[in-house]
This record gives sequence, structure tokens and C-alpha cells, in this order.
Amino acid sequence: MKKIHLLLVAVVIIAIFLRFFQLGINPPSLTWDEVAWGYNAYSLGINGKDEFGTFLPYKYLESFGDFKPPMYAYLDILPVKFLGLNEFAVRFPSALLGVLTVLMTFFLAKRLFRENYKSLVLNSKSNAIALLSALFLAISPWHIMLSRGAFEANVATFFIVFGVWAFLAGVQDRKWCLLFSAASFAFSFYTFNTSRIVSPLLTLMLIVTFRKQLLKIKKQSILAFFLGLIIVLPIVGFLLSPQAASRFKEVNIFSDITILKIANQEISNDNNALWSKVIHNRRFVYAREYLNHYFDNLSPSFLFIKGDGNPKFSIRDVGQMYIWDIVFFTGGIFFLIRKRQASAQWWIIPLWLLIGIIPAATARETPHALRIETTLPTFQILTAYGFVAFLDWAKAQNLKLKTYNLFPGRVCYIVTAKLSILLPFIFYVLLFGNFTYFAHSYFVHYSREFSGEWQYGYKESINYVKSVENKYDYIQISTVLGRPYIYYLFYNKTSPDYFRKTTVTKRDIFGFVDVLVYGKYLFPQDFNYQTNNNKKILYINSSNSVPGGAKVIKRFFLLNGKEVLVAYTI
Repeated sequence: MKKIHLLLVAVVIIAIFLRFFQLGINPPSLTWDEVAWGYNAYSLGINGKDEFGTFLPYKYLESFGDFKPPMYAYLDILPVKFLGLNEFAVRFPSALLGVLTVLMTFFLAKRLFRENYKSLVLNSKSNAIALLSALFLAISPWHIMLSRGAFEANVATFFIVFGVWAFLAGVQDRKWCLLFSAASFAFSFYTFNTSRIVSPLLTLMLIVTFRKQLLKIKKQSILAFFLGLIIVLPIVGFLLSPQAASRFKEVNIFSDITILKIANQEISNDNNALWSKVIHNRRFVYAREYLNHYFDNLSPSFLFIKGDGNPKFSIRDVGQMYIWDIVFFTGGIFFLIRKRQASAQWWIIPLWLLIGIIPAATARETPHALRIETTLPTFQILTAYGFVAFLDWAKAQNLKLKTYNLFPGRVCYIVTAKLSILLPFIFYVLLFGNFTYFAHSYFVHYSREFSGEWQYGYKESINYVKSVENKYDYIQISTVLGRPYIYYLFYNKTSPDYFRKTTVTKRDIFGFVDVLVYGKYLFPQDFNYQTNNNKKILYINSSNSVPGGAKVIKRFFLLNGKEVLVAYTI
């Protein structure tokens, strides 16, 4: 057990390094959502109000009108307070909880695969599966990249993993852990929209399966139920409101009228035949579309070859998992089902994986690494299980080969004895090669290659504007990179009270918020050079939108040398 604990410490150290090394500079800039988390945490830390003045918001942060679950901003208050309003502090909660998720994966896998959960003594195989599960998550490209950005999905993943572990502990030998499980699942409702579907489904699955054990500890079960209900109840009304549905309506496939147009066209092509109306009925069409989107998230190209098409979630030439994983992931599924009697809880992992994809499959963009992050660490646990099964197979093959008369006497024994060591060694080398390639690409090349995907250029332009803004009446900033006002609030450390007093906002019919003005900063959707001729104005615009005759003062570049923003006057 001491050896296992030392190895676990080593895995956690690896996880810490991969999530905190260069955290403030890689990814190379903050997205507007990350900046919004940081500034709202900054505002909450000053007087308990968010950027628009809501006191202790618990239902949502209005932010850009996307009504974010507020948990991440609250978790970020202390890092921002003690570390400053900067990139490292904004990403600190995600990185920290990413490391804790690796640790909890070890304890979760131990509970899932010990032979007799009534016994506190765990067999060596369960330790091996647990340790490898934690290691594979620690070095996972998927989990590393989502832990290094201020992604609320990564925080929700921790709450779900902890919730499942605490539930199993509660029904096995630590009955009061049920309360921690209920609280953890409930907190995920305040963290990420997808978890508002995944957490109830997982909880229901666990309750139904372990109903007999729960009836034996009625007191703890009832208290856990009411604790979870008390935590979730304040946002139930909001979850049923139009605001909560706005984001879903924007991205889901059921709002896509193109699908209906295609179905109607197919019926028309068949001369409105009855059989065509059945086959191309919109319900069948949407069901087929949903299934297509569902299985997109399990495509080999997404999982093992190219990864997510969005560079924020993938380096684009390594899958969400390593190509090394494909043999052991598929083997893990096969052996887990075949040897299901080895663990009374074996089914939790595949069902968890399948449940985690359900809400993401409704989105128009699939596959999507962020929306299905709640499936982690099921992929890594299955891979670990497959690898341990492979090691068992390799040992068995070695015993068989000893009887083969390939060479006389002792030579045969020596050759075959090395075979069981050689095969695992080859796979370790392949894994190390996969990991090294990813780590080199990410820590050496990623920032330069993808800085444009992270709104790079705002910080540099804002630092310049701060140095010269006293010379101008107004600063007019293009929205070409998206949501510039929040960057000015963040990097200027603007007083929230000053922002609220001087801002002019516009809300569209869908509830989305555009900040048009605050202080001397203007954020028009379209530049107008005619109405302010008598004022001294500095313009910050995209490189391809600078008008003829403009006096260019400063140029700003991406890390790959491409010009992205220009400061000029007219």
C-alpha cells in the first residue's frame, strides 16, 4: 500500500505540472468567457455584486446575456483576490479541480473494482486499474487542455466524479458520504448547463440500482435527498424560464429549420406519397439527426486521430485521447462486459459514458469535447481496465509459450520469458511517444500556432491604449475579435461602480447584451467616422478594416507574426 501511495503521489505531481506549468501564458490569451469569469469574480470580491450590479447572484450571471451558471465566478474570488486580476488567477480553479479530479479518479476506480466492497482490503488488480486510470487522466490531452482554460465544464466534471465516488462510499461502508454526494451533484447544477441533465440521470441510475442498500440506511438517504433538494430548489424557477432556454434554442438541432426543409423537399420529390410522409416525418428525421450527432462524439477520428475541430479543446493533430488508447479502450469495453462478475459495479462506467453524451447530441456542432467532458474519466477507466487485462493476457501467453519446443532446453525458457516483458514494454514506449509528441506540440508550438483562436491582441492593444488615452477624447474599439468591453474592464481593473454608472447597453429580443459605451470607450458594431469629426478619437480596428487616409500609429500582431489589430487616427 505504501508503494501504491508513492506512485499515486507521483501521478498527482505529473497532473499538477501538466496543468499549472505556464498556465498564465499558455493558452496565449484569455477568451471573452474567461475574462468574464475573472472580472465578475473581481466585482463579487469587492462588494458582492456582479458586473451589472446583481447582489450575490445565485441563479445566473447575466454576462453577455448567455446567463452563465455562477459557480466558477465564486470559486475564482479568492484566487483573484490574492493573486491579482490576471490570467493565472482566472484559470486557477479549473487547473486545481482538474488535479483533484485525477486524484478522485484513483479512489473512484478502487471502489468500482475491488472484489468485495464489504472488505476494506483491496486486491492488487484494483490498485493497478485505479492507478492507471488516474495516470491516463493526468496525461490525457482532453483533460489537460480543458483544465488549463477557465472552463466551467471542467469544474462540473470534478463535482460529478466526487458525487459518484461519495455515493458508492455511502452505500458501501461510509454511509454519511451520501450527504456529500447529494451536495456535489447539486453544486454541478450551478456550474455547467450540461451537468443539469447529466447529474440527475446519473443520480437516478445510482438510486434505482442501489435502492436496497439505500433502504438500509434510511436516515442518511432521507437527509441526503433533502440536502440536494434544498441546494437545487432556488434555481428551479430559472431552469424553467425563457432565459434558461435561450442558449439551448440557439444551438440545438431541433431549432434548425433546414432539417424540416430537406424533409419536406424529400416528400415533395416523392409526389407526397404516404410512405414518403412516414419515412420523412419530421420526428423520424430529428431522431435520425440526433443519433448522428450522438455517435459523432464517439467517432474514432474525434477520439483518437484529430480531436475536436475547435483548437481551444484540441491541438488538432492528436485526438482527445492518444491513438495508443484505441486498442485498450475497445479491449476494456470487451473485457469489462465479458468479465462483469469481477465487479458488482462494472456497469456504472459504460452507462455513465452513454449518459454523458445525451445532452451534447442535441447541439448542432458535434463532436464537442467541452460538452461531453462530463463523460470523463470513463474513457480513461475503460482504457486502464483494458491495459490490465492485456497484462494478464501477456502473462498467460508466456506460460503457454514455455511448453513450445522452439529451441532445446533452457534457451527456449529464456526467449519466452522475455516475451511477456517485451510486449508491455513496447506499449509503454508507444504511450510515451504519443504523450511526448502532444506535450511538445502543446508547450512549444501551440501558442504560436493558435494565438488567433484565443482573442490574442486585446491585452497588447489595451496596454498601449492605457499609455496614450489621455491624449484623446474617445477610444473607439472594433468588436471584430468579440466582446472588447470586458477586456477593457479586466485589464484596466475598472471599478465595477464606475462601469455601471457610465455604461450604455443594448439587449436584443433574445436577451443577449451588447455594451456600447463605458467611460470614454466606445464599442460600436459599425464604425462611424462622420459624427465625431470635432473630437479627438483613437481607433482600434482590425487590420483589413483600416480606411484609406488613416494615420496608423501602432500595429499589433499574433504570435505567428500575422497582423491582427491597428491603432490609428483619422
